[in-house]
Amino acid sequence: MSDQHRRPRKPGKPYRRPQKDPVRMLAFEALRAVDERDAYANLVLPPLLRKARESGDFDGRDAALATELVYGTLRRQGTYDAVIAACVDRPLREVDPPVLDVLSLGAHQLLGTRIPTHAAVSASVELARVVLGDGRAKFVNAVLRKVAQHDLDGWLEKVAPPYEDDPEDHLAVVHSHPRWIVSALWDSLGGGRAGIEDLLEADNERPEVTLVARPGRSTAEELLGEEAAVPGRWSPYAVRLTEGGEPGAIEAVREGRAGVQDEGSQLVALALANATLEGPDEKWLDGCAGPGGKAALLAALAAERGAALLASEKQPHRAGLVARALAGNPGPYQVIAADGTRPPWRPGSFDRVLMDVPCTGLGALRRRPEARWRRRPADLEGFAPLQRGLLTTALDSVRVGGIVGYATCSPHLAETRAVVDDVLKQHPAAELIDARPFMPDVPALGDGPDVQLWPHLHGTDAMYLALIRRTG
Repeated sequence: MSDQHRRPRKPGKPYRRPQKDPVRMLAFEALRAVDERDAYANLVLPPLLRKARESGDFDGRDAALATELVYGTLRRQGTYDAVIAACVDRPLREVDPPVLDVLSLGAHQLLGTRIPTHAAVSASVELARVVLGDGRAKFVNAVLRKVAQHDLDGWLEKVAPPYEDDPEDHLAVVHSHPRWIVSALWDSLGGGRAGIEDLLEADNERPEVTLVARPGRSTAEELLGEEAAVPGRWSPYAVRLTEGGEPGAIEAVREGRAGVQDEGSQLVALALANATLEGPDEKWLDGCAGPGGKAALLAALAAERGAALLASEKQPHRAGLVARALAGNPGPYQVIAADGTRPPWRPGSFDRVLMDVPCTGLGALRRRPEARWRRRPADLEGFAPLQRGLLTTALDSVRVGGIVGYATCSPHLAETRAVVDDVLKQHPAAELIDARPFMPDVPALGDGPDVQLWPHLHGTDAMYLALIRRTG
């Protein structure tokens, strides 16, 4: 290399290679995948952690820190963006995304963890040297030193508008949700500051891992033998792992006799299965079965009664996931790849039908925090025709006297009551029935007849369920 291409060095200050920190490198890699490929952290992170453990770079504490850095940064992205914007001399959209990811990771360490200030700054600058180069590392250092001048409460006083002036924008910045989602959730709750703040805070909590013991194949008692396992709150088949843990290490999960399933999802399936029915109870349908959690529970419940489940899923690869979830079910079942709006089965073929429709997923922001930054109000318009079409199919597919469960993992009124009301206007030979008695002992279910579950009230995803009986 010629002299003119050598790195310039300051007298008396030899060049030092940046030190790679495996934990922060992995967290940065996960954030880049989320940003660049629209990946989901819950899908990207596990293989990265597994690879790091196998290489010997990671122990359990490293994995826990990496997980906290990724999820904490994503959950609080809106708040950290507001703080970082106050510390840079240009609009955030003009900051390169990889630089912004390093800054956000640093902001989370400074404002959202107990990592000492000097360690948070120096580790972030070292990461910047590795992944961005020395020049941009200086920029990262300057910005994070400004961030470090205040704690989180101090920054919120500076960057969040007063609640009295703009309640929705205040809550959006303080609790790190887009303003339109704050507004939609507030409408669904029915007003009141305490409720919306509790919900937004619950969205930013790390959810417990919840298991389901599939009836006839496993029991809650078996799963309670696992470390740090406690009973579910509401479902008799639910077990919570209070300290996280690796579900794949549990024998019953590896064998498919149990699975990972939010308790709200279990309650929806159980309510449909337990709804009062007159006449035969032999044929059940899960019309939007992917990826298979509800279908596996329904199939197990159906098997106990001598009924058969047809699980239908439009996307072939997701139908494969359903088949894997149902493999080994003790009773008869079938999995098909079919479009639920153009079904291959005859009208009136089923006694019970579950239609858990595609939606914005606003009820699962605890699990997929990045979804809040990707969704747009226009997405509601895209889902609306499909949701109405699938519920119409469900009502056509059930026999007279049979029960349809319309479910969605979103509390947005445009995806819940508006869909049900619109379809029932076009389908007069059907009536809403009270779903609350089929979720026994679950409190705060509202005025009915439909049910909306909430993270802050029930510790579940915000699942919605309406039960409808076909009357003619």
